[in-house]
Amino acid sequence: MEFNSTTVTEAFPSATVVLVRDGDAGLEVLMVCRSEQVKHMGGMWVFPGGRVDPEDHSDDTDDYGAALNAAIRETREEAGLEIAADHLYYTSHWTTPEGAKKRFATWFFVGVLEQDQEVVVDGGEISHHRWVTPADALAEQASGELRLMPPTYITLLELSNFSDCREVHQVAPISEPVMFAPRVTQLDEELHFLYEGDAGFDSCDPAAEGSRHRCVMVGETLKYLRHL
Repeated sequence: MEFNSTTVTEAFPSATVVLVRDGDAGLEVLMVCRSEQVKHMGGMWVFPGGRVDPEDHSDDTDDYGAALNAAIRETREEAGLEIAADHLYYTSHWTTPEGAKKRFATWFFVGVLEQDQEVVVDGGEISHHRWVTPADALAEQASGELRLMPPTYITLLELSNFSDCREVHQVAPISEPVMFAPRVTQLDEELHFLYEGDAGFDSCDPAAEGSRHRCVMVGETLKYLRHL
């Protein structure tokens, strides 16, 4: 992953849907794999989602409403699933760091898949899918089997705190969405994504003493640190 600190490109509005269900081993989350042939994040495991299109706007729709419409549309297009707006909870917002070739400002929604629907991926941008417990996905990431980006990784960490969909229904509606607009810096072989609240956020100094709110990437291995 490369960042050019002298380059600032527009961050396109986007939406991501984190769908969960109750499985035999506990809470499961739907993950989809981007095709290796796709230039942007090819081979990465992500949640369904994509850019907000003009059709997602209407005369009385604000940016949030357009993102919600995009979330529903992208879930249908990428996974063949129908989910209602009132089944989605806004949980976080991620802005790609400055210096990246492609930047997005992404609303993350979590939703419980209520109906017994079958996932059907598009076979183009998305090559295949799986339902997996957050704990298993994190273990596979740690062993190098699963390629994840920080937003996906941290979302899985948060989901690992829930045992079933009932808890998601209880907690998600009353939780304040978390804003992530990282500043990225290199320290030896480590890539540090510094989030607001980290002692090094303002100065972009990963060695600054004090609170920690960051994701550290070494190769494709990730570690989330939050000690505020």
